[in-house]
Amino acid sequence: MGVPRRGSRGCRLAVSAAALAAVLAMPRCATPDPTGRVYHGLASYYGPGFHGKETASGETFDMREMVAAHRSLPLGSIVRVTNVKNGRQVVLRVIDRGPYGRNFRRGTIIDVSQGAARRLGFIKDGLVRVRLEVLRLPQP
Repeated sequence: MGVPRRGSRGCRLAVSAAALAAVLAMPRCATPDPTGRVYHGLASYYGPGFHGKETASGETFDMREMVAAHRSLPLGSIVRVTNVKNGRQVVLRVIDRGPYGRNFRRGTIIDVSQGAARRLGFIKDGLVRVRLEVLRLPQP
């Protein structure tokens, strides 16, 4: 029989079976993003103007917490944001919708809280290039 050639049907099936086994072996308390999504773009931050207001998830926004707004990820998703310029990383929970307006048109893919922006080191810049990794999606 031999080893299936790369790109052959047998090779794809073996990878699919291995991937399925890995997903089934994961604990149910943490639902991972099966696609392993990674996004690249700009991040902006929001703070004082929204502090204390209700977010799309119903939570009250605290600009010092490690939270973020994303246009399409499910509320409650956990993401890792990396500042490409200095390598700093934060893990954030998506609790709101955004970005919108001018920053979105410039390529902003996520709005982070002021506290997260401080840890990422871009308070003075206002916008920074980031890598966004989806770590976990909320349970259905």
